[in-house]
Amino acid sequence: MVPRYSRPAMTAIWEPEARYRIWFEIEAHATDKLGELGVVPASAAKALWDWWKTDPKIDVAAIDAIEAVTKHDVIAFLDWVAQQVGPEARFMHQGMTSSDVLDTTLAVQLARSADILLEDLDALLAALKRRAMEHKYTPSIGRSHGIHAEPVTFGLKMAEAYAEFSRARARLVNARAEIATCAISGAVGTFANIDPAVEEHVAERLGLAVEPVSTQVIPRDRHAMFFATLAVIASSMERLAVEIRHLQRTEVLEAEEYFSPGQKGSSAMPHKRNPILTENLTGQARVIRSYAMPAMENVALWHERDISHSSVERFIGPDACITLDFALARLAGVIDKLLVYPERMKKNLDRMGGLVHSQRVLLALTQAGLTRDDAYRLVQRNAMKVWESDGALSLLDLLKADPEVSAALSDSELEEKFDLDYHFKAVDKIFERVFG
Repeated sequence: MVPRYSRPAMTAIWEPEARYRIWFEIEAHATDKLGELGVVPASAAKALWDWWKTDPKIDVAAIDAIEAVTKHDVIAFLDWVAQQVGPEARFMHQGMTSSDVLDTTLAVQLARSADILLEDLDALLAALKRRAMEHKYTPSIGRSHGIHAEPVTFGLKMAEAYAEFSRARARLVNARAEIATCAISGAVGTFANIDPAVEEHVAERLGLAVEPVSTQVIPRDRHAMFFATLAVIASSMERLAVEIRHLQRTEVLEAEEYFSPGQKGSSAMPHKRNPILTENLTGQARVIRSYAMPAMENVALWHERDISHSSVERFIGPDACITLDFALARLAGVIDKLLVYPERMKKNLDRMGGLVHSQRVLLALTQAGLTRDDAYRLVQRNAMKVWESDGALSLLDLLKADPEVSAALSDSELEEKFDLDYHFKAVDKIFERVFG
């Protein structure tokens, strides 16, 4: 976790004190149920909760000092709580194993992190929708292979991103549901020393589902899917960031990141306005994606449990969630303040002498009786003259002057094929599909 790329609400979920508070809640809720079942005295849970009601400060340093001796984090925590609560604390952790605490805590942390990420996605979707509506009919050039293709609108670009992040949101909802499971099943997951009712009670209190069958750990395919989902979201984020970076290039300059008063673009060149935010997002996406692979490798643990996954998750849990939270918030800000230049879009549309209308002429020639191959040949030979002139020549003028073309299409018929608005007749339909 890098403070530069962190936001307080998400970071708080992963702080050591927050983790220990979840540990305590798991232990206290389990002790509640054990008392109800008569396994431990009811006074044990009361003593725990009475101490908890004082809103005690979790002494992380003290717990760390105990762990330095015990070499076991859960035992260190239990020892420290016992020092605070007194003899009744000995009834904590009855029939439980460390993974019951650790895995259930991780489920809580990931679920809470997902809730913040869903809020981030909602903010991004709102910004994308607003900009899509604003530029629904703003003409722009569509590009394939980076080359001018046919006209689109800038609103369609935003609508496309909106649809993609809507899918991302749906995936995250599913991933949250899949990760939010509780396991309080004891050593190797058999409930030999603890009643399944305890697991059900803890799950209910923490807003989790019961893990149907655990070994000594919650199955790591759940975690793999969660981090894979974050990786896909990061990829979508990068795709939009790269689009903005391309649009900000000097030769294109159809849109650019907001450049605030007093901002500097280069230590050497005072004229520079660089797409630093979207470049940063591209880098963060690479990092977030990198966490998906070790999460998948964590699925294959030895027998009922080993701890090869543990060190991995101590890294990727906080880092992936904290980084994606920051990145999504940054992307929403970029979209919200994005500077859009319709005049430059129109200039770029017109730059290549009408080549963007070549397909309509091709289709019209085939409908006039030419074979597709002949129609393609006639349009292409004129289009290449425009291409080689760097747009100085007009495709419409060349087609009108071509006797083979004019034999099939009149000047007025050709002119009609160069109508820009023709390309936007389905925009309403597309928007209806995306936004409802």
